[in-house]
Amino acid sequence: MIKTNESLKSYRMVLPGFAIAIVIAFIARFLEGLLPVHVIGASVIALFIGMTINYIWKPNKLTTPGIKFTSKKILKFAIILLGASLNITTILTVGRYSMTVMVFTLLSCFGVGYFVGRALKLNWKMSNLISAGTGICGGSAIAAIAPVIDAEDTDIAFAMSATFLFDMAMIILFPILGRWLGLSDMAYGLWAGTAVNDTSSVVAAGYAFSEAAGDFATMVKLTRTLVIIPTVLIFAFINIRLKKKAAANSENPLNVNMKSVFPWFILGFLAMSFLNTMGIIPPEAAVAMKNLSKFLMVAALAAIGLNTDFRDMKKSGLAPMLHGFIISLLVVLVAIGVEYMIGVA
Repeated sequence: MIKTNESLKSYRMVLPGFAIAIVIAFIARFLEGLLPVHVIGASVIALFIGMTINYIWKPNKLTTPGIKFTSKKILKFAIILLGASLNITTILTVGRYSMTVMVFTLLSCFGVGYFVGRALKLNWKMSNLISAGTGICGGSAIAAIAPVIDAEDTDIAFAMSATFLFDMAMIILFPILGRWLGLSDMAYGLWAGTAVNDTSSVVAAGYAFSEAAGDFATMVKLTRTLVIIPTVLIFAFINIRLKKKAAANSENPLNVNMKSVFPWFILGFLAMSFLNTMGIIPPEAAVAMKNLSKFLMVAALAAIGLNTDFRDMKKSGLAPMLHGFIISLLVVLVAIGVEYMIGVA
């Protein structure tokens, strides 16, 4: 009986903040639907709505628990559900060309991104979130990696903003450059699917060239999404190692338990992906879980926006945006360069 009362109390504590995030998510989805072309995802819209509300009205004792719950717990649950939309055999469908290009872009992204982040004096979490958003798949990658490395909401907001801004430019420029370079539908689709970040932006840039290019770009984008799995695991172990090092150097060293810091939610993500690949999850259920995942991720980004102060973002200045520009340009150039190198373009 006592446990039941405690559970009810916990639910009541998170309900107000959670409800605000859900309302913002509905508004963001509605606004996204009003756009003639889906060039701006609902997640980005929700993030900016949340940040605007934070500027006018700060979360209080009533709403803070629910906002924190949504930005942390609900975000992880959304990532688990996202696994149901992924099929590992997609890699075989898209073929070896896309994997070759992605290996080069990811190595360039994280390798150069590390040195760019240090040169711009950004913290390693913000720097790598920007690199992940640019190199893997925009908001989904940022959302998956953020809880693993204990990223601040400001880091997430900057990373999302950087990838969003350069996606807008790519949607306009990619079809023009693709025709100027004389790329085939396959070559253009491979380029757009590898170099453009968010899914909605990939779709917009791909189909602006041709239907065949759009179809191929979308398949390449799905393959990029699968890279979330090894990337999250790598960053989990990096974060664990850094925590152990910090604990060892502390005057009051603490024992860092791997079980307590390991991102267990990623195992749920892997399990859902495996079940979908094996055909155990019915197609209708997979679609429903994907839609729920996308909506909950929008709500989580709304909560992150509600926790993000414009004044805190101003302290970092233009350095994160410059980081995003450099890495985005690098990925665009490396992707098309590798295509010419392997004879696709």
